[in-house]
Amino acid sequence: MDIISALKEAVITLETCGLANPRLDAEVLLSVLLNKERTTLYSHPEELLSDKELGEFQQWIEKRKTGEPVAYITGRKEFWSLPFEINRHVLVPRPETEILVEEVLKACSNNKEKKLKILEIGTGCGAICVSLASELRKAQITATDISQEAIAVAHKNAQSNGVESQPVSGKFDVIVSNPPYISKAEYELLPFEVRGYEPQAALLAGTDGTEFHREIVREGASYLKSGGWLFMEIGSGQKNTVENILNESNLYDNIYFRADYAGINRVSIARRVTTGG
Repeated sequence: MDIISALKEAVITLETCGLANPRLDAEVLLSVLLNKERTTLYSHPEELLSDKELGEFQQWIEKRKTGEPVAYITGRKEFWSLPFEINRHVLVPRPETEILVEEVLKACSNNKEKKLKILEIGTGCGAICVSLASELRKAQITATDISQEAIAVAHKNAQSNGVESQPVSGKFDVIVSNPPYISKAEYELLPFEVRGYEPQAALLAGTDGTEFHREIVREGASYLKSGGWLFMEIGSGQKNTVENILNESNLYDNIYFRADYAGINRVSIARRVTTGG
């Protein structure tokens, strides 16, 4: 079977399952399988697939039919234009999290030549810390996670992207985190391809979704230098709650928020107060 016929057959199969982007899913799966750019699938549509390639592609389509995320099927996901290894021990990196990386880089823009100390809490696959390390080559970046499986994935991604991790010690110029921020009620409404496959511990965050933000605000202050910055990704509708948490702690000032490209407040930014700490 040639490429275009295999794609057409796959798209029809995925359309019957009601998936949101059947053509994109099929194209991504086949391009990864063949190690080609998606655009080249259509520049050489008559190219024949081997029996092995066709069989594996059809197996991947069957997995996608069940709702398994494309990134888990292929074992990879691009973030910040970098390749990351993905498995079911870590969340699939979302495009909106690049906003978090953008804000950290913006804050560090005048200190790129300094050896900044940055701590990431809850690194998952390492997408945030590795992306920051690729831009801030002189920074010392420490990544932590309660999941040993996630740390193993992050370590491999750090190595494959030419950066290394550091042990936690001392105080930091920046703390960054994309913590779990899904409430119990919201979790039940998540699409099956998220709820059924991605690690629950990396999603759930108590009754209002800010359980981990509270801990990070409180505990993180002792690891931040005076005048250091705290960056946290937040969920839709959580701005006021997180703002109150930061204000009531009396540990931070210069509190503000950054919306993503859908207009949702996505990142909270706060500076450790410069007196007494």
